[in-house]
Amino acid sequence: MSKIAFSADIDYGAQRVGEPSPAWPVVSLAAAGLRAFERIAQAWGLTVDEQLKLLGEPPRSTYFAWRKQPERASLSRDTLERLSNLLGIYKSLQILLPDPGAADAWVRQPNTAPAFGGGTALARMLAGNVSDLNLVRRYLDGVRGGGWA
Repeated sequence: MSKIAFSADIDYGAQRVGEPSPAWPVVSLAAAGLRAFERIAQAWGLTVDEQLKLLGEPPRSTYFAWRKQPERASLSRDTLERLSNLLGIYKSLQILLPDPGAADAWVRQPNTAPAFGGGTALARMLAGNVSDLNLVRRYLDGVRGGGWA
């Protein structure tokens, strides 16, 4: 559950005083998420095209601007949700498969679980919808909890 703060002392841009506001400014979360995604993309051996697809297909120039200055990135809710799912997938894999090489390779391994139908988790994630990323995340969360969620 996310924390909600009410504060007249913090400037959140166009937000009016007294409105619910995130406990952390979205820009800080976006920058941290983009920096983490860059490391995940490297660990998983993702091509630039795969990275773009996972992030919802932003224009290439926008994506490279985000990489160059993540603290200046203005991300949509969709992109933030995608980053959240990708970070959750990465974290689950690190917990389930303590060998970093095995954890990173898992996304490219054929998987007979019904969610993947013999394909790879990466292929499912690259289908393009946020729901595909969420499905992989829920699958891994279910495995971590002892069952398929």
